[in-house]
Amino acid sequence: MKSKTATLIEVARLAGVSTATVNRVLKQQGYVSEEARRKVEAAVAATSYRPNVVARGLRTRRSSTIGLMLTAITVNPFFVGVAHAVEAAAIAAGYRVVIFNHGGHEDYERHGVEAFIAQRVDAVLFCTAASPRNVEILAAAGIPAIEIERSSTPSASFVRVDNYVGARAAIDHLVGLGHERIAFVGGDPGLYPQDATRRRSVEEDRLGAYHDGMRAHGLVPNPAHIRLGQYYDLANDVSGREGRQHAEALMELARPPTAIFSTCDILAVGVLQALYKAGKRVPQDISVVGFDDTLAAYLAPQLTTVAQPVAALGRHGFDMALAAIESTEMPNEIVLATHLVIRQSTGPAARTGSN
Repeated sequence: MKSKTATLIEVARLAGVSTATVNRVLKQQGYVSEEARRKVEAAVAATSYRPNVVARGLRTRRSSTIGLMLTAITVNPFFVGVAHAVEAAAIAAGYRVVIFNHGGHEDYERHGVEAFIAQRVDAVLFCTAASPRNVEILAAAGIPAIEIERSSTPSASFVRVDNYVGARAAIDHLVGLGHERIAFVGGDPGLYPQDATRRRSVEEDRLGAYHDGMRAHGLVPNPAHIRLGQYYDLANDVSGREGRQHAEALMELARPPTAIFSTCDILAVGVLQALYKAGKRVPQDISVVGFDDTLAAYLAPQLTTVAQPVAALGRHGFDMALAAIESTEMPNEIVLATHLVIRQSTGPAARTGSN
């Protein structure tokens, strides 16, 4: 039954379900049992069924196109994961995705937004926005905007992760291993904006969790162990320079930390590089924890890290966009859970004198 012109009815007949069920699976809306979903997906694959987006566009005055505005897909694997998830969800629903990278430049982003409007996209996802003004341009044009990870304007729907809980889990893990001198290497709250919807930034969540976690265990953070800055340089590829510089400074202290919590896997890359150069063994001499779970599994040793649900961020972002397009109910903000993935870069604190 392999045919490029298969109809929705043929897919439903092969799957043994109604056309309404097929539609719910394709649009990822409404309840469908796992068994029915598997049957529909198998029937779609067997028939090479593709929604007739041209005909649908004529009926609905939609382009069946989603714009995806990214910060820089070549610098941070996080953006690659989000883009992949958005594209997969869009294809399943009969949409295509147009990607634009602004590289942290407000004027580049505005150019991309204007291009999206010219292409008559049905919605735009930002991960993340360089300027709230560019998000508001879309609202003025009647195009829904969805923000992923960070919120620049209250007018757009927003999906994010619980950074505080993830960072707190990292500190609890290290303290549980006997570490007391725990360093924090992360983004500077002074360099990154607060979320418009909650007046708090990703960086404040992670740094706050570090302070709270230390205090909860009766530990006093050493100001010299707190290293803040940018995560990486958008103008360059992933080099780990920022993490290296932080770790080098920490190793020069009279009493260096026995563990380092790096709030980005890219920062952790630099930390590991600096520790290797200094002749420090990980985790025998010093433990390292990252954040994101993008590069973690590819490092040596494999990195213990706080995993962000990157694929879920992309899927939920697209679902929110689709709900806005079709005027269906959807929460204005979704918060997803993080979880700690324990690998080989953390171990018990070395007991060579006072910790």
